[in-house]
Amino acid sequence: MIRERILVIGASGQIGVELTLALRKIYGNNNVVASDLREENELLKGTGPYVSIDVMNKEMLHVQVIRQNITQIYLLAAILSATGEKNPNLAWHLNMQGLLNVLDIAREEKIYKVYWPSSIAVFGPTSPKQNCPQQTIIEPTTVYGISKYAGEFWCNYYHQRYQVDVRSLRYPGLISYKSAPGGGTTDYAVEIYHEALEEKKYTCFLREDTYLPMMYMPDAIRATIELMEAPAVQISTRTSYNVSAMSFSPKEISAAIKNYIPEFTINYEPDYRQSIADSWPQSIDDAVARNDWGWKPEYDLNKMTKDMLENLRQQ
Repeated sequence: MIRERILVIGASGQIGVELTLALRKIYGNNNVVASDLREENELLKGTGPYVSIDVMNKEMLHVQVIRQNITQIYLLAAILSATGEKNPNLAWHLNMQGLLNVLDIAREEKIYKVYWPSSIAVFGPTSPKQNCPQQTIIEPTTVYGISKYAGEFWCNYYHQRYQVDVRSLRYPGLISYKSAPGGGTTDYAVEIYHEALEEKKYTCFLREDTYLPMMYMPDAIRATIELMEAPAVQISTRTSYNVSAMSFSPKEISAAIKNYIPEFTINYEPDYRQSIADSWPQSIDDAVARNDWGWKPEYDLNKMTKDMLENLRQQ
């Protein structure tokens, strides 16, 4: 029995915080090493080891992997869609080189499992809008999407050539009450809950009828861990799995919020993020993930809205 030692890179980010906490519950606090360039997130303080790591500094990363006896790496550090469009070169460099550094170290040190997230941003305007399948036309138009699609093939390459057991999910928009969103096009679906409670109104940067695939963070964390714990023989996709939970528009999420905050109002001022949203599918077909390792979401829009508002009120 291997004693797992897990390194989470980008642990202070939107996914990283909750994933680190979930992994510590399963594997023990001291066996999950959180790392980031940023300061340690408040929610992580006192729950387990934390080291400052720059994923771009391969030597420093390599030293830490050896020093900490790491057996699994979760690489979450990335520049997201909306932020990436402001500095495409930086987004490409960080998203690609960070992944290559991790894959290379995994190969050299025989790290037996690597997790790296992809995104629905890999899809482009030519991909099917409804129930976008696992294998389809993929022509991304954002630097984030381009870097994620290239990354999927690097993961596949390292698996085929060097037998690195690297696994990946194409996350939809992720919604969480614990950690702030990180500069993505789907961030409105987090902001709207905060504004609904604080201001009773929200100005949305997307059109009211913009449907996008979304997922509540507890489902995303569970999907990630279920994928990583599945036997290797069940993993048929070494690029990245489609996963889906729900699709809704700003108009629909505002209606769900009004069930709990009747005075809530929304208005719309679409900006540059609208064209990014328009390039993505409105819904995702995740039949392959369901068949391979039994993926199934637990939250729909109403169940999520109730949970989000209850937890944000407590905060």
